[in-house]
Amino acid sequence: MSVSPQNAPESDTESEFLPDSSFAELDLAVIDALQAAPRASWSQIGSALGMDATTVARRWERLRVNGLAWVTAYESAKTSTVAFVEVRCRPRALEAVSAAAATLPWVFTVDETTGDFDLLLSVTAADLPTLGRWTRRGIGSLDGVRSTRTRVGITLYGEGGDWRIRAMEPAQRAELSAPRPPRRTTYSTHPSNRPSVEDQALLTALGADGRLSYTALAATTGMSEHTARRRLARMIRDGEITLRCDLAYPLAGLPTTVIYRMSVPHNELEATGQALARLEQVRMCVSVSGPHNLLVQVLLHGLHGIDGFEASLADRFSTLAVKDRTIALHTAKRMGWLLDNQGRAVGRVPLGPPDSA
Repeated sequence: MSVSPQNAPESDTESEFLPDSSFAELDLAVIDALQAAPRASWSQIGSALGMDATTVARRWERLRVNGLAWVTAYESAKTSTVAFVEVRCRPRALEAVSAAAATLPWVFTVDETTGDFDLLLSVTAADLPTLGRWTRRGIGSLDGVRSTRTRVGITLYGEGGDWRIRAMEPAQRAELSAPRPPRRTTYSTHPSNRPSVEDQALLTALGADGRLSYTALAATTGMSEHTARRRLARMIRDGEITLRCDLAYPLAGLPTTVIYRMSVPHNELEATGQALARLEQVRMCVSVSGPHNLLVQVLLHGLHGIDGFEASLADRFSTLAVKDRTIALHTAKRMGWLLDNQGRAVGRVPLGPPDSA
């Protein structure tokens, strides 16, 4: 699924005939380029893809307007306390609980699942006491919730901002960004690590559109363009912000998300977590509290891909044990963006931590 400059058409006329919910191969290449460099100029992206800047910008605008792809931003793991909450619902209450949870700004992702729980909620807070308090108050008290179980995130090895659609040749991607080093970020548990008011304003603005110009950022946040540019550069340099290009996975041929609970001996956790995070199918890999020390999410082309993926795990990781697999029936919210049944962005709840009081 790669696009080389010599094969790229000089015109964009074929995109005029695409249904609003379709991806052309060049659309996926544009997304891949933005995954590598979310704020790169259209001329930079066009150069990497062998397309002119106007064509690339026009393709992106179609994708964005139709909710097929979007660039967003959020706090990095080093400033966040994160947990994954398994929710069991009363009969016929799933849709209502899912919708209610999606309105909470500190619940950043909502997955409706199969298995021994009905929802997996990814949540954030300033610290562990606040996280525990609001998990009980804000989630446990929702009408229709029968029980909850919380797994605290410990170390992040890979997340959605690291995952790539792989629609470009490696040489094209190298024009936009350097190869990704292995990630290992321990989640924060200290309120003092929270972003400043000014940085939070930038995060909020870029959460809605990660490609906002510095002029637009200045107008949105009330700071000068120079200040907005300087602060964002520092946040990127210090790893305090994650910028990512997301997309409607089902419409891109990846309709199956599988959530795994895995166990590995502690002395192999670091190496295994980093190796898992770099597999093509793995969208997220994090060590968590509880009896199974790894939580892993993978994207597959269908249920038929599960056996092959697990067979490859068994071949590569002799001490890794798959303890549970859960299929995500629908992702109702991802990093603050509300999604329809085809994975398209149809709304947004700005991210924000719960009150620490």
